[in-house]
Amino acid sequence: MTSADFLFTLLGAGALAAAVLPRVVARRPLSLPLVFLLCGIGLQLLPLPLPDLDPVADRAWVEHVTEICVLVSLMGAGLALNRPFGRRHWQGTWRQLGVTMPLTIAAVAGLAWGVLGWPSAAALLLAAVLAPTDPVLASEVRVGAPTDSEHDEDEVRFTLTSEAGLNDGLAFPFVLAAVALAAAAGGRATAGGIGHWLLVDVVYKCAVGVGAGLAVGALLGWMFFRAEWLTMRLSEHREGFVAIGATFLAYGVTELAHGYGFVAVFVTACRIRSAERAHGFHGVLHDFVEQVERLLTAALLFLLGVFVAQGGLAPLTWQDALVCLLLLVAVRPLAGWIAQLRTPAGPRERLVIAFFGIRGIGSLFYLAHALGHPGFGVRAERLWAVVTFTVLASVVLHGVSATPVISRLDRLRLHRARKDGAGPEPDEDEVAGKRL
Repeated sequence: MTSADFLFTLLGAGALAAAVLPRVVARRPLSLPLVFLLCGIGLQLLPLPLPDLDPVADRAWVEHVTEICVLVSLMGAGLALNRPFGRRHWQGTWRQLGVTMPLTIAAVAGLAWGVLGWPSAAALLLAAVLAPTDPVLASEVRVGAPTDSEHDEDEVRFTLTSEAGLNDGLAFPFVLAAVALAAAAGGRATAGGIGHWLLVDVVYKCAVGVGAGLAVGALLGWMFFRAEWLTMRLSEHREGFVAIGATFLAYGVTELAHGYGFVAVFVTACRIRSAERAHGFHGVLHDFVEQVERLLTAALLFLLGVFVAQGGLAPLTWQDALVCLLLLVAVRPLAGWIAQLRTPAGPRERLVIAFFGIRGIGSLFYLAHALGHPGFGVRAERLWAVVTFTVLASVVLHGVSATPVISRLDRLRLHRARKDGAGPEPDEDEVAGKRL
């Protein structure tokens, strides 16, 4: 058996498994990412011709594959959101971005500097890489397929989905700050460097990302739903693959203008969604993107499992593992809880939003991107081990707990809706509106 034959066998089996497993693990304390991660670990332990994986040597390859996976996921997240954009409707999201994310970055950077003894550039890099909630692995706590209603999304699913859609792009300024700090003489920031970072990496690139996303989304919304020439009105043809075209167009245009493409893709998806909110074409686009995302996620989590089984965690120290676990069970939950105070979410919902800070493919992308630059003062192998361990722990912790926790909230909402007089079969809007 040649390695090519074995690769084809794995690809076929993986694609079929990606179609079957979501129904197998539904309503069980398992997640699709966890299953594929375990499959990768298990297959590596068998005498099979699996290739050696080295994210340090193959950094560029890892960067681009994870980049595509995150982009597809961002488009799917934006297309799924039913709630109209606005300051009040998205209050929980703004709190997550403006409070939870900076607090998490500050706390993790402090732990990496104080507990691990890392240089400031490496400490900031680790914090920035692990800060964003991942849109790829959060499927169990994301909103479902797009619907006609603007009020059928509960606060937990909406906040986590919208947070994941935006903070994957907003982590970029902090990653770039770490890269600049690593390149600075003596690893120290200067007034000029901080000013350049604020004006260019924060203000300009974020503004370009939002502006390009709105412009591309408006153009595509017109093409999809309002073009007078029916050949150009793509919603009439109901071809889901145009969602990938929209994703790459928004990303490419924004990156050419030196903006944040991740932000642009999510904004583009939201703008397309708002162009004709009740149209069934959104479901076609979302379903296609979800299928592509599932295939990419399955492949990447399988490879991550293989990497772990091949000894990818060997450089990890117990202090590294401690910092990672503190992020998942203390730093993110505490920061998220503080951010959600006085938001529309109830006490139980705030706790769930705070806890499910899932780390995943986005962290792998940011690390691969940053390690294209030298000078962090920590071996790349160790950085990969720390980030991989965090993703692994998140997949296990959040993957096992997501289904029972979210199902429990759903049952409580249904019970409260019935108790409040909505009848034995209340509609989704009434159930989703209950605060717990």
